[in-house]
Amino acid sequence: MPLRIIAQIVIQGGQIVTRALTRAIRAEYETIQQARTHTANREGQASAAKSTSLGMSVQEATDILAVEKMEKAHIKERYDHMYQVNAKKNGGSFYLQSKVFRAKERLDEELAGKSEPPPAAEDKG
Repeated sequence: MPLRIIAQIVIQGGQIVTRALTRAIRAEYETIQQARTHTANREGQASAAKSTSLGMSVQEATDILAVEKMEKAHIKERYDHMYQVNAKKNGGSFYLQSKVFRAKERLDEELAGKSEPPPAAEDKG
């Protein structure tokens, strides 16, 4: 009889510990998901803020310069060509030339942002 009671106590204790661990794991998983969502939203907001401050999205800039690869050398090559083609002395327009300049500026800003390490998460603990 005493062995039966001890066995029941051990089994119930094991069930309690298992439930507690399960709850802790679920809570941790939800926290990780919320952190991922928060990080994705913050990155999206940062990109939108850059687009607003520079007046052009990355997609628009790549379309203007007809860039296939996001490499500095390739962007510079496309920029030089498009800038010369749209020069006033070649019958181009200052407006298009300024769009080409802003497109290069936006892509340079994007490349600079990718090379920087991501900001460290703030500890709210």
